[in-house]
Amino acid sequence: MSILHSDKAAAVMPNVVAERQRAARNRKIGLAAGLLGVALLAPLAIYPVFLMKLLCFALFACAFNLLLGYAGLLSFGHAAFLASGGYVTGYLLSQYSGLSTELGILAGTLASGVLGLGFGLLAIRRQGIYFAMITLALAQLVFFVYVQAPFTGGENGLQGVPRGKLFGMIDLQSNLAMYYFVLAVFVLGFAIIQRTIHSPYGQVLKAIRDNEPRAISLGYNVDAHKLLAFVISATLTGLAGATKTVVFQLASLTDAHWHMSGEVILMTLLGGVGTVLGPLVGATVVVTLQSYLSNGPLGDWVHVILGMIFVLCVLLFRSGIVGWVRKLIQRNFK
Repeated sequence: MSILHSDKAAAVMPNVVAERQRAARNRKIGLAAGLLGVALLAPLAIYPVFLMKLLCFALFACAFNLLLGYAGLLSFGHAAFLASGGYVTGYLLSQYSGLSTELGILAGTLASGVLGLGFGLLAIRRQGIYFAMITLALAQLVFFVYVQAPFTGGENGLQGVPRGKLFGMIDLQSNLAMYYFVLAVFVLGFAIIQRTIHSPYGQVLKAIRDNEPRAISLGYNVDAHKLLAFVISATLTGLAGATKTVVFQLASLTDAHWHMSGEVILMTLLGGVGTVLGPLVGATVVVTLQSYLSNGPLGDWVHVILGMIFVLCVLLFRSGIVGWVRKLIQRNFK
C-alpha cells in the first residue's frame, strides 16, 4: 500500500511543478502587460519629457544590472559608454541633416559596443576592486579625450541636436511622438536583457557569478562569457545615451563624468541588484527625487539626500526595494 501511495505521489509531483511554473509565468505576463499599459497612458497625466528621462536612465540601470547583478562585475566606467553613444549620435545628426534619427542612434549604440569591447579586453582578466579601478581609469581617460576633442564641443557640449524624423516620416519634434519612440527603445532593450538572463548563456553567467572556480572546472570559458556580458551591457548603455541625447537635444560632459557611473550604481543597488525590476524602480526613485528636489529649496542638497537614502538602503534593505518587497510578500503569503 505504501509503495502504491508513493507511486501516486511521484506521478502527481511533475503536474504540481508544471502548474506552479505556469502560474508564475502567467503572473509575470500579467505584470508586464499592466506595466506596459501604464506606460502607454502615462504621458496623458505626466510631463512626457520627464518620463523620457526616466526611461533612458532605467535602460541605463538595467544594462548595468546585467553586468553587476548577473555576471558579478562592478564597473566604475559605464559613464563612458553612455557619453559615447550620446556624442556619436549627436555629432552625426548635427552634421548630416539627411541622416534619419534611428540610424544616428544605431551608430552611437555600435560605437559604445566597440568601446566596450576595448574596455573589456583590457579589464576582464581582473576581478573585484582591480576590475573596478581599471574601468574607472579607462573611463577617466575617455572623459579627458572628450574634454579636448573638437567634435564634442568641449565643456559646452553638443547643443541643438536635431530630433529629426523617424524612418524619414514621423516627426519627433512632438514630445508625444518622441515619448512613444523612447518607450519602444526601452522595451526593446529590456527584452534583450530579459532574453539574455533567461537563456542558457544567462545561466552560465549566474554560475560564474556564484562560483567562478567551479565554472572553470566544468569547462566554461569564463573570460569569454564575461567579455560578452560586458559588451552587451556597454552596447545597451550606449543605446540609452544615444536616445537621451535625441530627447534633450544635448550631449554634454556630465554623462562622461565619474559621478554618472556612481549614480547608476546607486540606482541599481537601491532598486535591487540581480532583480528584474530593481533597476527600473531604483531609476524611478533617483530621477524623481532629483527632479523634484532640484526645483525646491533643497536643490543644493540633492546629492546629500541621495547619499543618505543609499546608506539607509544598505543598512536596512540590503536586497534593495524590490528584494525587500519580495521577501515581505513571501512572508505574508506562505
